[in-house]
Amino acid sequence: MKNIPPNYHDLLKDETQAFLFLATTMKDGSPQVTPVWFNHDEEHILINSAKGRVKDRNMRARPQVAFVIQDPADPYRYLQIRGRVVEITEEGGAEHIEALARKYTGKPWRGNSPDEVRVIYKILPEKTDAH
Repeated sequence: MKNIPPNYHDLLKDETQAFLFLATTMKDGSPQVTPVWFNHDEEHILINSAKGRVKDRNMRARPQVAFVIQDPADPYRYLQIRGRVVEITEEGGAEHIEALARKYTGKPWRGNSPDEVRVIYKILPEKTDAH
């Protein structure tokens, strides 16, 4: 994946099960941080949320984000990334959260509500700092 050092690509693999700590910006400029499941498409980091949640509203209004992916085996090894949301889509959102649930829990997704609309956010990494 471009902008990510090759010796940190293991943190992006499904079997690593690393969490991504996503920082978005609130309307008043204050930060909001949430741990989320993720995967990637070789160019973008892909995350999933329900339409209408705080991070959804923040990323739609202010697409600049930052996040950390921490190595579950070594908390002092991590990637710090700044980037921007380049695409938001509901298409495939339900299937994506199902794939993430199986990656992280080994079980099917149990949604919060039958009316919940799942959304995929494609984040383009722009600046990376590896530790």
